[in-house]
Amino acid sequence: MKPWIILLVLVGVAAAAVFGWQALAADPGLLSIRLGRTHIETTLVFAVFVLLAVWILLGLLWRGVRWPLRAWKLRSQRRGRERFAAGLTALAEGDHRRALRALEKASQHPELHAPALLATARAAHARGDGERAEAALEEASAHAPAAALALRAQFLLEHGNAEAALALLKPSTDKNDLPPVGWRLLAEAALLTGDNALALRAVDALATSDALTPEALVALRARVLAAALAATPDSEALTAMWSGLPRAQRAMPEAIAAYARRAAALGQPLAAMDEIESALRKQWSERLAAVWGQLGLAHADTRLARAEGWLSAQPDSPALLRTLGRLCVQGKLWGKAREYLERGLALSPSAPLWETLGDCMTGQGNAANAAVCYRNALRIARGEATQELSDAARAPLDTRASIAEERDAHGMPRLAIPKES
Repeated sequence: MKPWIILLVLVGVAAAAVFGWQALAADPGLLSIRLGRTHIETTLVFAVFVLLAVWILLGLLWRGVRWPLRAWKLRSQRRGRERFAAGLTALAEGDHRRALRALEKASQHPELHAPALLATARAAHARGDGERAEAALEEASAHAPAAALALRAQFLLEHGNAEAALALLKPSTDKNDLPPVGWRLLAEAALLTGDNALALRAVDALATSDALTPEALVALRARVLAAALAATPDSEALTAMWSGLPRAQRAMPEAIAAYARRAAALGQPLAAMDEIESALRKQWSERLAAVWGQLGLAHADTRLARAEGWLSAQPDSPALLRTLGRLCVQGKLWGKAREYLERGLALSPSAPLWETLGDCMTGQGNAANAAVCYRNALRIARGEATQELSDAARAPLDTRASIAEERDAHGMPRLAIPKES
């Protein structure tokens, strides 16, 4: 409010008080009360002041009477919150017995009843007391039915019973009253049971709730799309599903990889190659570079030539080097295959690279080195040290990182500044 408006209001109140006081001073009024032989006469102004004083005195007296009860109630609420906090802390620490004691006491407070029961169910489930967990969920469902339903489904998923979890959550999808955690659990259960259409619906519902971060939502959607594309029964269904996806979803590397693998398996390698090439022209992806070598034997020479063309721009890509080695193995180009694979191992050792090198050694008829490669694939997967090949005394590979030419937005080459070793 502006200062001049406040000033005007104060002036008006002062003027009303002055005129009111003058009116009361001229005629304060007369109040006469007669009750039996008792007769009381006083002015109206005095009677009003007396009534106000009595009202204030009664209010103070009532507050004084209520103070012990209010203090006891506040202390009880504080104790309930302390027990609830202690129960949650014990639950996080894994002390489920102490958590159950604290949470059961906290559940006796009306404002903490539902959350304390849900936490009690978690503690009992973690402790292995299924009956106690079910009893707590049954009681909590009367106050928080959606949360109790989602928690019961989560317990079923943790026990590996995805079918029961899906059967529990699916009826609520028709009413569209699942909480965000319920939709997420539904997506996981649907993925495990192969109901990919329902999983896609659950992810769409999660997207509208804004319950997940954009990164987590993209990761979940990518998993669901990959499973749905991999499960298409024929090429027509695959094409229809792929063309029906939004452009943003068709740009996901996980979805493109799943589409390419399925298209190649259904006899459409050219469609798979087109999608991967189009995506790699826009942005490099190690996942798609690996899938390029997993499209079967069709057009292997063309794919090898295209992959060798990418090598100048991505000289230090382990996925591309493994793809080149794999395609060379398919074409029985053993020397080139070994060169690519050994460079990939020098840059980033991995079990797939060792396995592909083992295939190369097998093709060359070098059974001893092939066995070493396969053993190394197992060892590196277990985090153990690898063994050198029997002919490792050859000239060592140049494992220094290669520098690819970079250009700015105007097409001018950038000057590469070497780093100090």
